[in-house]
Amino acid sequence: MAAMTNTLGKIITIIEREIPRDLSESWDNCGLQVGDVEWPIEKIWVALDPLPKVIAAAGQSDVDLVITHHPLIFKPLKTVDVHTPEGAVIQQALNARVAVYSAHTNLDRVQAGVNDVLAAAIGLCKVVPLSLDPVSGKPGFGRLGQIGAPITPSELIRRLKEALKLEHVKVAGNLNLDIQNVVVCSGSGASMIPEFFKSEADVFISGDLHYHDARLFEFASKVLIDIGHFASEHLIVEALADRLKKNFNSEGLELDVEAYAFEKDPFLVV
Repeated sequence: MAAMTNTLGKIITIIEREIPRDLSESWDNCGLQVGDVEWPIEKIWVALDPLPKVIAAAGQSDVDLVITHHPLIFKPLKTVDVHTPEGAVIQQALNARVAVYSAHTNLDRVQAGVNDVLAAAIGLCKVVPLSLDPVSGKPGFGRLGQIGAPITPSELIRRLKEALKLEHVKVAGNLNLDIQNVVVCSGSGASMIPEFFKSEADVFISGDLHYHDARLFEFASKVLIDIGHFASEHLIVEALADRLKKNFNSEGLELDVEAYAFEKDPFLVV
């Protein structure tokens, strides 16, 4: 008897059991970006961004599906112009028959998603969601955890640099504070600063933070650490590839699932 084909539709069903679409924000565009649910899938890559070079490499490597954290199509398109980044990737993907799927804010919020992977990487324990939806009880963005014995900001920064392979971070606030309770928020975390101040946390770690955010932390005598958007999220690529591979195996699906290893932070410190 011939083996059953693993279709894109079947793969998406398994992904969305693990990372429910209903955890996505209303403004987000998670799910299938390019492709046909009837396409057969054998080889999958996981990446942070649906960049032209990622999709080109996928086509050259006989990859059938690229799962990214950031959506390819974020705002509604009125036209598919192949001279724009989105249009060029859509053209590449269709020409090479590479499907593109995104798990974005739902992957930020889900248990063992981006925020939990970040919290684990820097050694937090007793980790809980920073906030819960008051109606559904579903986790919000950000995680609150403990670092163990109190440490100084400089020691925490050393740990962050080592764990995330960073050369630089930005820091503001009270650099003499003893730190024990930590909030992490992957990606652009400024919107979660009010939730931080409702908590007992000493330090807020995120990316894309602003000048006036830093002034708030100075005034409150707390600590703000900006590790950058890329560093706060890129850890999920390998973690998600491993997680999905285990789930596919448990469903009896023989799939080649790999983390795309060649993405770099677009920002350089010079």
